[in-house]
Formats: sequence, C-alpha cells, structure tokens
Amino acid sequence: MSKPFDPHRLDVKRFAEQAGRLESSEAVAAYPRLMAETQGRGRDNRVEWQARGELRNPSHLQPGVWLFLHAATRLELVCQRCLQPVAVDVAVDRTFRFVPDEATAAQQDEHCEEDVLAESRSFDLAQLVEDELLMDLPLAPRHDACPVTLPTSAGEEELAAVQEVRENPFEILGRLKAPKH
Repeated sequence: MSKPFDPHRLDVKRFAEQAGRLESSEAVAAYPRLMAETQGRGRDNRVEWQARGELRNPSHLQPGVWLFLHAATRLELVCQRCLQPVAVDVAVDRTFRFVPDEATAAQQDEHCEEDVLAESRSFDLAQLVEDELLMDLPLAPRHDACPVTLPTSAGEEELAAVQEVRENPFEILGRLKAPKH
C-alpha cells in the first residue's frame, strides 16, 4: 500500500509514476495571497482544484513527468470603475512538465507550450494552485454594468456641451464649396 500524497510536500515523480490524483475544496481564506486580493471579502468562497500525474515513456532513460491541473474559484474583487465589490470567476487548466533541475527547466521553458518546472520531492502543489489563480486575475476587474451611477467630472460635462454646439466640419466645408449667388 502506497502512502497518500500530501499537496504541500508532493514527490512529483512518485505522483506521476503512480498516476496520482489529488483534489481539494478549501475556503479562499486558506490561500493568503488570494485573500489579500479580495481585501477580506468572500473568505468562505471555495477554491476547488484537481491534479493528475502522468509518466510518459516510462521505459525511457529519462521518462516524462507530467502534471495536469485544473483550478477554479470566485473572488470578490474591487471594480476599477465604481470601486464596489465585483465577483470574478477565475479558472485555469494548465499542463506542467517536470525536468531534473532548475537550469534545465529555465532553458526548456522558453521553447515549450507547457510550463517546465524542476522536479522536487517536496513540491508545494497548493502554492502552485494559488500562483496560477493569481496569474489569471484580470488586471482591472470591473462590472459589465456598474450597480451605482458613476459621477462625472465638470470637465466631462463641459466637453459634452461643447460637442453639442460644435458644427459638423463637413457641413462647414459644404457651405464653403457651395456656389455664391
């Protein structure tokens, strides 16, 4: 009987060799960096993730160690237009290939579609989940339609008034080109 996998200290090669599967559903509050993005709102929302390991070409001298990750959550962020809370769904589906060391990972990562990471016997899968969700956050979260009326500045009102009074330049050009009687 093999010992269970710990998502905070995962031996990724053993996980792949045993076609391991892990999944979790934890409150956002269990992820401090995600919690910081929410400014304390939605702490009971769930972060749900599943991970699967796979060993490709097992008889090869250096078999391929792969990890497939799906993670999703709903975060209560701040709308950048109205500054009110906005619920944002975040989901990632990522593929990772593991190589023996950091130097190889850095060299190969630039040339591959999948992310390349260094193998570890104590890899923090939960931290990877948090990293991936953070990278998928929108730069400027906002509502499709803000729930509050947004104030306008005096400059915007003046600009709107000027644009209403301003004549169409093509009408002016038409009058200039019109024959004079």
